[in-house]
Amino acid sequence: MAPSTIIPARAVIPFLVGMMLLTGVCNTLLTKYQDNQCVRDCDNPDPKKRRHFEQPVIQTLQMFIGEMGCWLVVGVMHLYNKYVAKTTNNSYQPVRTTADDDEEPAADNASIHSRTALTGNNNNNNHTNGTINDPNFKEETHSVLRGWRVLLLALPAICDILGTTLMNAGLLLVAASIYQMTRGALVLFVGLFSVIFLRRHLHLFQWLSLIGVVTGVAIVGLAGAIQPDKKHAAATSNSATGVESDALRVIIGVLMIAGAQIFTATQFVLEEWILERSSIEPLRVVGWEGIFGFSVTLLGMTVLHFTIGRTEAGRLGPFDMVEGWRQFWEYKAVFVSSVLIMISIGGFNFFGLSVTRSVSATSRSTIDTCRTLFIWIVSLGLGWETFKWLQVVGFALLVYFTFLFNGIVQPPFKFLRVREVEELLPEEPIEHN
Repeated sequence: MAPSTIIPARAVIPFLVGMMLLTGVCNTLLTKYQDNQCVRDCDNPDPKKRRHFEQPVIQTLQMFIGEMGCWLVVGVMHLYNKYVAKTTNNSYQPVRTTADDDEEPAADNASIHSRTALTGNNNNNNHTNGTINDPNFKEETHSVLRGWRVLLLALPAICDILGTTLMNAGLLLVAASIYQMTRGALVLFVGLFSVIFLRRHLHLFQWLSLIGVVTGVAIVGLAGAIQPDKKHAAATSNSATGVESDALRVIIGVLMIAGAQIFTATQFVLEEWILERSSIEPLRVVGWEGIFGFSVTLLGMTVLHFTIGRTEAGRLGPFDMVEGWRQFWEYKAVFVSSVLIMISIGGFNFFGLSVTRSVSATSRSTIDTCRTLFIWIVSLGLGWETFKWLQVVGFALLVYFTFLFNGIVQPPFKFLRVREVEELLPEEPIEHN
């Protein structure tokens, strides 16, 4: 039996979009709030001597716990389909006649077991609806994730670990809005990797869009380096990262976040390859990656603790697991924000998958843009950063060229326009944070 899918009624789509936007904004803001919590020497009159929560590995671990929460949704859906939906479907049973049973043509019997589309043209090499190559027609027997091969999902989970940890470390050094805008570099690596590994085709305007995205990210980083936020700089100076210069701190943070998109793009391409060849529900993919990611991260934390965290140089740093868990349990703000982050990440995965299944991939780009804008506005309102006109220019370039790349807006010149834009990742990339 095919796995159930989340295809909500059109009336609830605005609610799903709103919840995806809310949980996505909460992910970044709660993580930044957590970074700003003082956890050692908080009574020191010198703000530079106070230590804040700087545990990017623990933050990665809590993300995977949130992803494992997707199994709760899968369980609820299973119970609903087994008991509620089954009862509803059994309320009416069609009755077959004897003639229907006796006169079933052999051709119809053959078509039931056929893997060929019931169309007149069988020469189409693309994803033809009804063929085994069609993503909507994946038999369980042909799934690459059948049996023990579900362990293949550990590969994108490892990419998720590297990318998320690097981004969390970069968030320690930059403002929340700069962090979110720099993540826009993802489209660059997704485009390149899709061409190299998935044999997708990019048009000229899309190559120009990638150049525009890089320019926008560079301007955003330049804005943060020229006008670093003093409050944020004071909170992170003399930290475990060892970065002293405000401008250098922002540049390193931007490079870390942008570099993390390489791992995220690799994760997307791996998930695309797996989903094209599997009948597994994307929500289960998130759940399995949560299990594998949690296990590998916990193992890595233990190894790093004994190799680095227990040394004199690593003591009280991000790899000191004992100190990290002490901060997690003893400070209420850190603990509560961690629980909220887990809930928001689980909700973001559920609502995000529901939106991309029922609307379109282009809507995801629009929602991500709105998410960045809301994060920027809230950060300004909370005083976490200051307004920078140069950042506005960089953000505008990021939005325009991302929309241009995805075909949401038309190229400005006629010679760049095409009739149809091929979707690079037809299986809908799974957003995790």
